[in-house]
Amino acid sequence: MEKRVRVVIAVACALACTLARANAQVNVTMNAGLMTDAYMAWSTSPYTAAHFPGDGGSGAGVWSLPANPAVFSGNTLTISPNVNTYSPGNIYWTNPDGSGANTMDAATYCEVDGGGLASSEVIFTFNVLSNTLGSDGFGGAYTADAFIKDFGPGYSYNGEVTVPLTPGIDSVTYPMTGGNPGEIVQFGVELIGIDTSPTGPEALQSVVIAPVPEPSTVALVVCGLLGALVVRRRMA
Repeated sequence: MEKRVRVVIAVACALACTLARANAQVNVTMNAGLMTDAYMAWSTSPYTAAHFPGDGGSGAGVWSLPANPAVFSGNTLTISPNVNTYSPGNIYWTNPDGSGANTMDAATYCEVDGGGLASSEVIFTFNVLSNTLGSDGFGGAYTADAFIKDFGPGYSYNGEVTVPLTPGIDSVTYPMTGGNPGEIVQFGVELIGIDTSPTGPEALQSVVIAPVPEPSTVALVVCGLLGALVVRRRMA
C-alpha cells in the first residue's frame, strides 16, 4: 500500500535555489536529499506487439529508486535500464525470445506541492557526465531526458518540458502557468526503454548526471523564502 510522507524542508538551501528580483525565478539542480520520488509507467513495446501479440501489458505506479534503478553517489545520479521486472517465463514482462515485453518509463524526481512554486519560472540545471545508452538488442534503443512537469490539484495535467540527457551542462526551463495554491511541480530525470536481463550487456548501459553548483554570488536570503516549501515523498 502506498504511503505518503510529507516533509517540510526546513533548510530550502538544499534546493540550490535563487530568486530573480523581478520574475520569481527558482533554480534547482541534482540533489539526493530531494530527488527521492520514483515512478514507473509501462506499455507493451512495439517489438512485442509485432512479434508476440498478447504478451506484455500496461500500467503505472509508485516505484523505488533501487528498482528503477537510480543510484546516488553523493548528489551524482546514475540511471540505467530497468531489470527488476525482467522475469523469464512470465510473458507479461518477458517474451519467449528473452526480450523485455514492455517499454518502461522510469522517473526519478522531486515533487513540490501545495503551490510552493506556483507562478514561478523553474530552471532545472544539471551536468551529464556520461551517456552510454544505445540499442536494446531487439531493434529499439534506450533514451533518457530531464523534465519539469506541472500539475494542478488532483494531478490535472498543465504541461511539461523535456530535454535529452546528452553529455555536458544543460537545463530545462518551465514557467508555471496555473498560479494555483494547489499546484504541483516535479523536476527530475527519466529513462525509457524495454526491461532487460540483469546479466545482459544492455543492463550495463547508463547515464550519469551531476549537480551544477550555484554561483558564489547566490543571495542566501532567498533560501528563507522557500523554507516552507512542502515536498511529498511517495514510497511503495
